[in-house]
Amino acid sequence: MRFLFVHGTGVRRERHDRLFALVRERLTARFPEARVESCYWGDRFGATLGADGRSVPGLRPASAPGPVDPAEAETAEWTLLLADPLCELRVLAEAGWADGGQAPDGPRGEDTDPYADPYATPYDAHDAGTADPFAMPGVHAAGVRVLTLLAGLPPAPPHPGDELGALLHGTGLAAAFPAALAAAADSAEAARAAERATGEPQARELATALARAVTAGALAAAGADADCTGAERDRLVELLTTRLGGDARVPGARAAAVLGRLAMRVTTQPLLNAWRGSLTVGATPALGDILRYQARGHDLRELLHARIAADPAPTVLIGHSLGGIALVDLLALAAARGEAVPGAELLVTVGSQAPFLHELGALTALEPGAKLPYGFPRWLNVYDRHDVLSYLAGPVFPGDPRITDQEIGSRQPFPACHSAYWKQDALYERIEQAVAEAEIG
Repeated sequence: MRFLFVHGTGVRRERHDRLFALVRERLTARFPEARVESCYWGDRFGATLGADGRSVPGLRPASAPGPVDPAEAETAEWTLLLADPLCELRVLAEAGWADGGQAPDGPRGEDTDPYADPYATPYDAHDAGTADPFAMPGVHAAGVRVLTLLAGLPPAPPHPGDELGALLHGTGLAAAFPAALAAAADSAEAARAAERATGEPQARELATALARAVTAGALAAAGADADCTGAERDRLVELLTTRLGGDARVPGARAAAVLGRLAMRVTTQPLLNAWRGSLTVGATPALGDILRYQARGHDLRELLHARIAADPAPTVLIGHSLGGIALVDLLALAAARGEAVPGAELLVTVGSQAPFLHELGALTALEPGAKLPYGFPRWLNVYDRHDVLSYLAGPVFPGDPRITDQEIGSRQPFPACHSAYWKQDALYERIEQAVAEAEIG
């Protein structure tokens, strides 16, 4: 008897050798008479960036950074807003206007931050006092009035006949608008900011922040279903701000001064370029191997077939992740042709995506919904519910007695759990049981 280990996606020689040494040690301890072999395919069939990443925008190092592009700054701000539509309201709720409307880092002339928000325009001192000097006792703060106007906006503006309604429908945001409106109007952040906006200048800024929060909430909820340009987004903000008694022509100074800096630090294009480059290069072995296999998996399956058939001994095939996908494809294709792979007595997949691909109709060997063909061997499928790259096989092939799903928990989160199987005694105990049930010896 022998074992043939097939590694998974993203594995290259050094990682393979460490992993296989562990697997071989554990299997040899339980099956001292068996041969334990590996089929390493990473260098030959793994994905690489054939053009050195020339397809990736921003991967090449740029020259020294120049002045901040206002359009880039605006995009950065909206990136934050889509991640957290209430973030500007949160700044106003916490910081208020107690400092007279100055940016938090001091007067504009003292601000030397190279990432300073180009849109931040602090109020003049006479505009941004802490209270309205003409306010009458018992009269609500100006911000509370703005919040009342927000609560009174119709969740479904008429369409056609109303520019706001027409724009919401035209951008695909109409369905998401009511929830976004309610989320902003009912938020503790809006209530606190409204209490602190005691004068008209602050109320106008609050109106802008609320309009941006509602628009961002609708955009975030709609996601890829939104068909909204930057100009349409800005018009939505302007229409909402006007209905709240504000003026959308100039973004609010207080929130913009704080979040503009933060946005440029964490979402500015040079940083995104760096992230995109590192993420693309870093993800190429793992994600690229899967994509390459889906397009050109025949060569890998031919290699696996040759390695299995080269030895007539009964063989237990152990496939991790993409290795399991390739083995399922190979065995199913061979069985469908009536040419079962010689010696393949038991398949063990560990952390494999083969069942999920079949459910999607993306498994090479089987038509969507098809059953495993006659001649396919016994199949032990090992998964960990915390491993988001592992799936159940039994429910996808209901009633097939050849398939057994086995959960093994490592108590590790993803992605560590995707490789933690190989140190779990429970895995080898279950393989030993499956070998005995299949009467392989």
